[in-house]
Amino acid sequence: MSTPGEPSQPYGLPQPNPYGQVPAPPQNPVPAQQNPYAQQNPVPGQPGPAAGPQAPMQAPMQPPSQPPASHYGYPPAGLGAPGAPAGTGGAPGGSAGVGGGGGGRGASGWLWAIGGAVAASAIWGSLLFATGGFSSEPSPDLAGYAYTDDLCAATSMTPFENAHYKTKANTGSSSKDANPQHSGARMKSMDTMWCNVSLEQENASSATYSSTWLYNSATLHRKADPAPEFADNYRAYEKQETSVGYKVESVPGIGDEAYLVTRNDMGSDSGSYVILGVRDGWMTFQSTWSSYASGSSSGKQPTSDEVATMLKTSATETLKRLQNAR
Repeated sequence: MSTPGEPSQPYGLPQPNPYGQVPAPPQNPVPAQQNPYAQQNPVPGQPGPAAGPQAPMQAPMQPPSQPPASHYGYPPAGLGAPGAPAGTGGAPGGSAGVGGGGGGRGASGWLWAIGGAVAASAIWGSLLFATGGFSSEPSPDLAGYAYTDDLCAATSMTPFENAHYKTKANTGSSSKDANPQHSGARMKSMDTMWCNVSLEQENASSATYSSTWLYNSATLHRKADPAPEFADNYRAYEKQETSVGYKVESVPGIGDEAYLVTRNDMGSDSGSYVILGVRDGWMTFQSTWSSYASGSSSGKQPTSDEVATMLKTSATETLKRLQNAR
């Protein structure tokens, strides 16, 4: 209740803070000022304030650690009670409103979850990269063929022997004079095998000159499919603009595809030059016959068609042996 003689100031007194008591002001506080918005109703019989200029009203100074107090004793909007975590307007109990600071722990949890997913993805990606999971290279289709370091041992010589050809005897003692000659190489991208055999006709006269060679090669492709380029590799013989012409024809019944190349300038009297190329999956095989005999040779040379038949028969049996070499 008001003391007689004092003006009534219903709004001048600070209201209690529902979130806690405001700490005591420091020593020598600035006296509380009158509320500039309060109406002073003079008590009957008491003189009012003296007329004249009045000193301007000053806002009370607040302790440095506290936000400025608003009217009615509640903290300003956006600020919570002293010592409470920042929220939305200092709602009771520190609960957050929509989009308020109470979602901090939830946002932190989402960040941890995203970070864990990224880390797991990185580890999984590293494993796939190390094991070739990201590789775009197709798996090689070797069609059951296997590498052998002696292709000559796998080469079928029966068709040539039936045509009265035999392996020529060695002409020297060194390895380069050996007959037949074989070699091979195992590389990262392919395995390659070779076999070269020097032949001679049975009962051939030593007074005449003749040379007959059978060149075989087989390649297991491991990095690139030879199919797109295989046919063109042999069809290109027909495009050569030279004095020597070639005839190219497909051969059914051997592998996935096969081509026969015959040189036109070689007659049955002097010799022949014939190539047989076969592709089966990612395996390629080539057998080449090259023969020449002088005009005085007593032996009759086989025709290109006869040579083609021998090459096809030999290749069919040789490829079966390479498949069984695993």
